[in-house]
Amino acid sequence: MKKNIAQPNSEHNLSKRHSFILPTLKAHLTFWLLAAAGLILDLWSKSAVFSWLEQKPINSVSIIQGFLHLVRTENPGALFGMFPGHAGLFIAVSVVALITIFAIFLFSRDQHILFHIALALFAAGVCGNLYDRIFNGGLVRDFIDVVYYPGRHWPAFNVADAMLCIGVGLLIFTNFVTAKSARTRAQQHK
Repeated sequence: MKKNIAQPNSEHNLSKRHSFILPTLKAHLTFWLLAAAGLILDLWSKSAVFSWLEQKPINSVSIIQGFLHLVRTENPGALFGMFPGHAGLFIAVSVVALITIFAIFLFSRDQHILFHIALALFAAGVCGNLYDRIFNGGLVRDFIDVVYYPGRHWPAFNVADAMLCIGVGLLIFTNFVTAKSARTRAQQHK
């Protein structure tokens, strides 16, 4: 009697190599919890600061004299107020950005945890400002005013904007960390 031994099937090996592998449970927890917490923090901070400043006789309160103020301003444009009056375009770009962020996350497999944190911060930042554009007449609520030189103010921003900037910084840092570890592994295998 001849025993049937399964031979490696090239079609099976091909499908195994190109199979869709989701990120780990740890990556999912990190991404979704941080994205949700960031969105909640952004929306809560905008609401709290705007409500608090609405009760003040002026629209600005000094937190650190000469350096940090809370202001009440609404941005009709994109970065630094550029291209005002294009809320529909900004909403569309934000939706595409969110889809892209989610797709990158789902295809990220076993990336460094900082990569998933950066993507979560991007998602939270985009969602926070998208919420404002949809439910605040196309305007994004900004309230953090930093004086970087006497008489010179950085354009007002919000928590969502800060999360986007931190996300960029983490992606750059993660790129250096993973590139360095890849070089180290390559040198060890020589």
